[in-house]
Amino acid sequence: MRIVDLILAPYRLLAVGVLLTALVGGSAVSAWKVQDWRYGQQLAEQASLHKDDLIAISNAAAGQMRAAQDNRLALEQRLSASEQTHYRVLSDAQRDQSRLRDRLATADVRLSVLLEATDSASGCAVSAPTTTGGMVHGPTRAQLDPAHAQRIIGITDVGDQGLIALAACQAYAKEVSTPK
Repeated sequence: MRIVDLILAPYRLLAVGVLLTALVGGSAVSAWKVQDWRYGQQLAEQASLHKDDLIAISNAAAGQMRAAQDNRLALEQRLSASEQTHYRVLSDAQRDQSRLRDRLATADVRLSVLLEATDSASGCAVSAPTTTGGMVHGPTRAQLDPAHAQRIIGITDVGDQGLIALAACQAYAKEVSTPK
């Protein structure tokens, strides 16, 4: 062997080592790039699937919200109709009571009560009023004083209003508690 070859041999060895290192490093870099590309593709697919899941969940939540709003609107409409009905019934009853009070005040109508031939509570007989010009067949009746009749009508008016309010409350409770 020659001297030059002996002197150059370590450099050749070094050059071959550097070349091998460059090849191994280059293949490692390309392996990292391939792996990065492959993982990037998998992450993109997962992100797409995640996005699809989020859209499906969002659509389901929006559908439930729409259904709840529709149910609430329908309930509000039913309650409004029920309230209008009960208000109409109440105003009709008040109008009828007012008309009856007016007729009692003008003596157009008189309230009367049925009388028994003998009052068993007090043990005395009550005489029936005599009527002029008419034949009344049936039980004996006595007319009430107009002031007493007005008080009775007032009491029945308050009772009617209470019954109408109770019916409205019951309808409201039934409507609100019944699932639709």
